[in-house]
Amino acid sequence: MRIREATVPDAAGIAEVHVRSWRAAYRGLVPQHHLDGLDPAERRDRWSALLADDRRPRAGTLVAELDDRIVGFASILPARDEDLDPAVYGEIAAFYLDPGVWRRGIGRRLMAAALARLAAAGYPRAALWVLDGNVRARRFYEATGWRCDGTVKVDDSRGFPLTETRYRREVGDLVRREK
Repeated sequence: MRIREATVPDAAGIAEVHVRSWRAAYRGLVPQHHLDGLDPAERRDRWSALLADDRRPRAGTLVAELDDRIVGFASILPARDEDLDPAVYGEIAAFYLDPGVWRRGIGRRLMAAALARLAAAGYPRAALWVLDGNVRARRFYEATGWRCDGTVKVDDSRGFPLTETRYRREVGDLVRREK
């Protein structure tokens, strides 16, 4: 397994993982018609544009590869929440694994790499948002040192409400322990 910076040609692989992960992780949490309508080609176009907008080191995307196939990705950027200083807080804006590799340690390695990337970008702290009912993800984040800070928001940009909960952590803790 290898973790590296994503490039524009990775957009299709990222889009496939994104759609497969949503369909598996959000079943029963997101309307099924929405999950059924997810289009990897549409996501590929969005990911191509995002990956072309290189804002390293303060933002970027990492991919996890297994047998030369993208099986996960993590995107970081300055925190977007008004109550968090983007000079202090980085955000993991997306963190997804292909369901076929869940519970194989790839997520932990990808999270460690994302935290190391945040530290290298100068962020001492990090935040992320998780779908409130996504118990599997919440357990994973808590097992990797994230703590719910009690902040909740409702995203209705897709035509239905999604309640999300914010998690935060110190970035340097895990990075220092793993060196």
